[in-house]
Amino acid sequence: MLSKTIETALNKQIRIEAESSQVYLAMAVWAEVKGLEGIANFMYDQSDEEREHMLKLVKFVNERGGHAHISDLSAPNVDFKSFKLMFEKLLDHEIFVSTSINELVHITLQERDYATHNFLQWYVSEQIEEEATARTILDKINMIGDDKGGLYLFDRDIQQLTVQSAADTPLE
Repeated sequence: MLSKTIETALNKQIRIEAESSQVYLAMAVWAEVKGLEGIANFMYDQSDEEREHMLKLVKFVNERGGHAHISDLSAPNVDFKSFKLMFEKLLDHEIFVSTSINELVHITLQERDYATHNFLQWYVSEQIEEEATARTILDKINMIGDDKGGLYLFDRDIQQLTVQSAADTPLE
């Protein structure tokens, strides 16, 4: 059974995950309109993934005797001056989500809710990967600079981007 404190905190995270899906969706639409099909498809996939993260939380709350709340969402930014600035905003957003997950983990320890703490470890690892991906993308964008040919190749190749984060790397 979830405490009211944990239920409230998890519902806050449900909203954050839903808003994250909307952030990625807005970025996908912007990229698609700009003719950046690869970036758009990457962002559509990310939007779907964030929605799955939200649904996983919804199910968990309900299965633990709580009541998941679906609330109104803040409208995301829908216009970006450049694809580089868009990815910088993306990294900032992922850092915000990581901070929120970490706060949630802290609350579970204070409440001695070890089942929820254990459940949230997946999100902790996922955020390490999300931040690493955003940083890798920004590194590649910085290498491209203003080269239009580089942008073309980046747009084509982003869908095959895989990033191995430290959390996924076995120690030898």
